Amino acid sequence: MSAPTLLIIAHGSRDPRHAATVGALRARVRSLRPGLRVEAAFLEFNAPRVPQVLARLAAEDATEVIALPLLLTRAFHAKTDIPAVLREVTARHPRLSVRQADVLGPSPLLMDALERRLHEAGLRPADRASTGVVLASAGSTDPEAIAVIAEIAREWRHTGWCAVRPAFASASLPRTEDVVRALRADGVPRVAVAPYVIAPGRLPDRIAHGAEAAGADLLAPVLGPAPELARLLLTRYDEARRTGPVLLSA
Repeated sequence: MSAPTLLIIAHGSRDPRHAATVGALRARVRSLRPGLRVEAAFLEFNAPRVPQVLARLAAEDATEVIALPLLLTRAFHAKTDIPAVLREVTARHPRLSVRQADVLGPSPLLMDALERRLHEAGLRPADRASTGVVLASAGSTDPEAIAVIAEIAREWRHTGWCAVRPAFASASLPRTEDVVRALRADGVPRVAVAPYVIAPGRLPDRIAHGAEAAGADLLAPVLGPAPELARLLLTRYDEARRTGPVLLSA
């Protein structure tokens, strides 16, 4: 029996860098597990959309798909949007069984990816104890998602950083620039901003502008197709294959 198809579901963006990043991440996942069929689809703005890809898989007689949200927290898209789209499609294709995998975060692999990006931006291991990090996420109106980001910042602080504080590009406060200035006011010698986002776009650009406006010493790139992120996608795929947290079929 062939392995279920892995369908990476991204939100989508008008910014062409978003789709390019998703494509690069898909390619890296494929390289890590040759033979696994890996597809990518979008909820909006970009093609192909989720229904199109699932309809094509059904037409090709695929019977099992693991749909993996390319999301860092369990907020509206993971809880509502994606399940609704998957149920609608499977109602039209009753032979197609779709399991929704869990979101990516939190995970130690994401922390490793954040560390990688900070080091790529020029932060040295010797700088750790004198550096305050702004963990800058996209933001959400979902209290669970906000609480997860705050907990990640607290746990990351215990790995040797001078300080780690959360910030949000939308929906929630504080903003990146506010946290950079607060760390400065507290006497932190060096301030680095670590975007906790996967792909470039409007909100990551807002994080970057806030970091620059407040005079952060260092701005890391977005997570992008980091090797740790690709490994995490396969981890979530394997977990869903074993346990199937959500089973959607007509």
